[in-house]
Amino acid sequence: MKNNYLFLLCLLLFSCSGKSQSKSQHNDLMKNDTSHISVQKYTLSNRNDSIKSMSIGTVSEGRLEHGKLVPYKGNNFKYFDSISYVNSRGYLNDDVLKTLLSTYESMENKSPNQIFTVMECSNKEGGKIYPHRTHQNGLSIDFMVPLVKDNQPYYGLDSLGGNHYLLGFDDNGCYLEDKNVIINFDLIALHILELNKNSKLNKLKISKVILKIELKDELFKSKYGEELKASGIYFAQKLSPIINELHDDHYHIDFEKI
Repeated sequence: MKNNYLFLLCLLLFSCSGKSQSKSQHNDLMKNDTSHISVQKYTLSNRNDSIKSMSIGTVSEGRLEHGKLVPYKGNNFKYFDSISYVNSRGYLNDDVLKTLLSTYESMENKSPNQIFTVMECSNKEGGKIYPHRTHQNGLSIDFMVPLVKDNQPYYGLDSLGGNHYLLGFDDNGCYLEDKNVIINFDLIALHILELNKNSKLNKLKISKVILKIELKDELFKSKYGEELKASGIYFAQKLSPIINELHDDHYHIDFEKI
């Protein structure tokens, strides 16, 4: 776990926790969460309209008009936390949502049987979304790092809700409380490349990726790392200690219109 400051910071926002889950338990969790009355009720009362989204201002000082709600789950993905979801933190510009969904569709073929997890996006109307510094205009998404254990996808930390932002990984991508749980850098690199490809089809591009600085070497050494490095996608080069530490359990992506 990270230090007490980060723990208290995020507890101001989240109050959920969870037990370790196997893959079958994770699938059960997906089913149970979507049947939860609060998620079901929120989804029904916040159906997406057909009006084009408008991202106004910047990711760090902006707002969103006609934002679209990310589906709580799909064939191979799930939103990470019901509390965050019903508190209006899962909205995107419609072009970013199209990019997200088409990428997960392509990942069904490229990485079958893998479950991906979307973390926080933007508020329905954008603006400040504590404690994030960005995520203000529907062009930002956090993605949970995929994990492996014993060469198999591992979902044992996926049910932590907001507390997932507090997990700690060493500079090689090993979970601090169980070094057998390791970040799947191959899958992260492939996912970012697919997002980049699909974003162009929606007149977008990736403007920035934020990942803990010390993890980038492992990412670029992965199977798709060389292609990712050659893609020209910009990765943050310098981060404050707090922001750097917060971006080991997830990777943040900002998009921009082209």
